[in-house]
Amino acid sequence: MQFVFVSGNAALDLLGTLKWRRSAPEEGLAAPGDAARWAVEAGLLSDPPASDADDLDRLLVLREATYRLVHGALAGDDPAAADLRTLNQAAAGPPAALTLTARGAQRAGDLDAAAAEVARAAVTLLGEMYGESPPRVRECERAACTRLFVDRSRGGTRSWCGMSECGNRVKAREYRARKAARQDGA
Repeated sequence: MQFVFVSGNAALDLLGTLKWRRSAPEEGLAAPGDAARWAVEAGLLSDPPASDADDLDRLLVLREATYRLVHGALAGDDPAAADLRTLNQAAAGPPAALTLTARGAQRAGDLDAAAAEVARAAVTLLGEMYGESPPRVRECERAACTRLFVDRSRGGTRSWCGMSECGNRVKAREYRARKAARQDGA
């Protein structure tokens, strides 16, 4: 699976590693190596950490707790205590160590350090969502897609998680429907 980073927040990008949640879920983090590769591609770590099934399980538990918390915040629901505990516990972990080397800035740590970075991003986002001026967190409007993103567009009208996967497909479908309607009316 190719990872996509279109959500505008590391925590929301982690949520996107489980695609098509309502129809045919596609797991992007099926093995510990997938999670290590995601952490590097997300910019949380510079090199893939050694990881095992327990590391992956903890990351997936964090992902699902975060998913429920974000959806609950969007619905105006109170957060579940168990999900808050999971998120806060991960956020309290040690972050990746940031050092400057001849190669530039390097982020070193294990998968738990990457999870701590994600959890901190989730805490910040959720804190804003429950605040006075919440960020515009949306779910992609493509029917099958369940990716969440922060809408930072000028008018606040972003509809799709990204143009390459969802936006282009929706626009192409709408174009074909308009073309078919014109042909039927002719």
